[in-house]
Amino acid sequence: MKIIGENIHIIAKQVRAAVDNRDKNAIQDLAKKQMEGGAAFIDLNIGPRKKDGVEVMQWMVEIVKEVCDLPISLDTSNSAAIEAGLKMLPPKTIINSTNADPERMKVLMPLAAEYDAMLICLTLQATGLPVTADARAEIAASDLMMAAMEYGLPMENIIIDPLVMTVNGTQEHSPEVIKACQVVKQLNDPPFMTTCGLSNVSNACPEEVRPLLNRVYAAMLAGAGMDWPIADAFDTELRKIIDVINNRDESTELNKLYLALHDAAADMTLDEFDFSIVNQDDPDQLAVMKTSKILLNQTLYAHGFLNL
Repeated sequence: MKIIGENIHIIAKQVRAAVDNRDKNAIQDLAKKQMEGGAAFIDLNIGPRKKDGVEVMQWMVEIVKEVCDLPISLDTSNSAAIEAGLKMLPPKTIINSTNADPERMKVLMPLAAEYDAMLICLTLQATGLPVTADARAEIAASDLMMAAMEYGLPMENIIIDPLVMTVNGTQEHSPEVIKACQVVKQLNDPPFMTTCGLSNVSNACPEEVRPLLNRVYAAMLAGAGMDWPIADAFDTELRKIIDVINNRDESTELNKLYLALHDAAADMTLDEFDFSIVNQDDPDQLAVMKTSKILLNQTLYAHGFLNL
């Protein structure tokens, strides 16, 4: 698992101010810190930016390339801005993103094909987002794959995003996204790459539980085949867990628990996970167990679930 760094996002006040003032040092600092934090890609999210999107994207790409040699993800609904960025970047740049809406696909899929770009494809139709893993996979197979073939976009350039939802109010989606990762990997040979907005799982949750929800979910998703989650590259504890998973680090009992969750996801046995292995006298292991049950929809989410 490798991170697409999400920290250059126009919704952040610091980023918006830097863009408005063309403060390149602030943007470059964020890019360098994400690279140092272990991000494998840098997402440049400029929002819709209808009036000056082309100029802003060109400026962002130029200044980030001055200090960072990581691959870039161009994140905007402004297709002209995406093309402007693609012209400045090498093949396999990421476009973030299309869904299964025919109007969106007919713009971005030919663009991705022309520039040999990778395209994040959301398992979302104009009619909405289904809950089940099978329904998400059906959108990938019947809508996204078929459109890619029509527009000449190679299958290896597709990145499937099964769309992570918050456990606060849409908890039933959480285990289905894990299963969807496993299912979409079986749709193509070689398997599709996968991504997601990792921190979406903890949106609208108290700040004190968000990092734990993100970390435990990352371990489960990695086991299910998640490749490149879009995540906070500044979250040092998340990076530690990703390192535990990538390096099979069994040096502590807590690490072993994370690896057990990862392996159960890989074996498709998370629904029957044996929590008797958890040392409930260890507050860290107990917290991971409670969080796991929330993410598997086995315990009803409440803001104070760690205290219950």
